[in-house]
Amino acid sequence: MKVCIIGDGLTSLALAKALINKDIIVDVIRSKKLKKINKTSTLGISKSNFQFFNKNIININKITWNIKKIKIYTENLKGKEVIQFSESNDQLFSILKNKNLLEQLDYELKRNKYFNYKKKNSYNGIIKLKYDLIINCDFNHEITKKFFSKKIVKNYKSIAFTTVIKHKKLSPNNTAIQIFTRKGPLAFLPISEVKTSIVYSIKNAEHLKELDILNLINKFNSKYEIEKIDKISKFNLNSISLRKYYENNILAFGDLLHKIHPLAGQGFNMSIRDIKDLLKIIQEKIELGLPLDSNVCDEFQDKTKSKNYFFSNGIDLVYEFFNLESRVQNRYLSSMLKFIGKNKTIKKYFKKFADVGLQV
Repeated sequence: MKVCIIGDGLTSLALAKALINKDIIVDVIRSKKLKKINKTSTLGISKSNFQFFNKNIININKITWNIKKIKIYTENLKGKEVIQFSESNDQLFSILKNKNLLEQLDYELKRNKYFNYKKKNSYNGIIKLKYDLIINCDFNHEITKKFFSKKIVKNYKSIAFTTVIKHKKLSPNNTAIQIFTRKGPLAFLPISEVKTSIVYSIKNAEHLKELDILNLINKFNSKYEIEKIDKISKFNLNSISLRKYYENNILAFGDLLHKIHPLAGQGFNMSIRDIKDLLKIIQEKIELGLPLDSNVCDEFQDKTKSKNYFFSNGIDLVYEFFNLESRVQNRYLSSMLKFIGKNKTIKKYFKKFADVGLQV
């Protein structure tokens, strides 16, 4: 069995490692467009996905930082905590740098006899090699333009600014903070006792300079004694839901299928859940002695498409609710937030939703 994965981002390499762990030959086609690694980008992995990643892909214990509490605030309630999620004996989720995970995956893959990087990038060139499955994770590849151009897109008219602050030692630094400001959601995500990642999504921010962003971060920072701030990176925000998941034996995957607002840190978690579902389908084919072909793609679409769509819309609904609450000073909305923060059943549901996604 031989699989081709187009694209060399985190999802591509994580999927490649999961497949070669099953002794499936994997070729990864590097992206034509060279990507500069953002040293300040971080991602969160939920508890259940963290356990799956360690067992089925690679062990990432050494490059992650565990979060045991999440505290949510809104600017309208003047710094008062409205919701808290906590896990006393274990992590709620784990934070790690994109760069560290990419490097570890790359290192492990290059050492494996079932893996190869390929440069042949054209559609015709890939088809001629007669792969059992072709999995496309590359937005810019001609296969995307040929088969996967129809999608539902929402432009948030926002820019996400990311950086890492170095601060005086804080022990334990295991509480993530999300503040819904009137300009957009701001997250403080610890990655060590002396470093914390920041993600600030700001609407209509084209005119803002780096000094403006730093001033806003300092305005809402009440916890960290900052010693140094890394260079700020930025990217435009939109959400994407692909209408069609596959064409013959070519399957779209990762952010190409679903891209969501980063406020809940669920983008990579959705991709890990997709890897989990795809591996289960592939394993069933192997055990039954069946080929890996378009039926794998069809089963994957049936299993995940509606689930991913509703999960993405759930995240968008959370964003729109907090966005409305932060812009409109309305006592009913604020009262609703306080009710959610005190209701154990609702908090338990949100906690499970963030950990394992939508269960159908």
